[in-house]
Amino acid sequence: MTLVKVKEKYQVTLPASVRRKAGLAVGDLLEAKVQGKKITLTPKGIVDRELALALEDVKKGRVYGPFSSAKDMIRSLHQEAKRPRKR
Repeated sequence: MTLVKVKEKYQVTLPASVRRKAGLAVGDLLEAKVQGKKITLTPKGIVDRELALALEDVKKGRVYGPFSSAKDMIRSLHQEAKRPRKR
């Protein structure tokens, strides 16, 4: 069992051995549940991470549409593909 300390702003650092065993990477999402005095952190899948990133794009206005038809959407995709990309 590994002990961790709760810091001033209630932050906890997970030891490298725990992160490796759980397969965690920077940016991963953890679901926190409390049962009595027990706290459980459960990694959420890649779909959850991608959904969170997509929702962030929507909140920041990095979206296209709405479109009145599939044809309009395809036309927009072709126009975007022709534009030079920022690096």
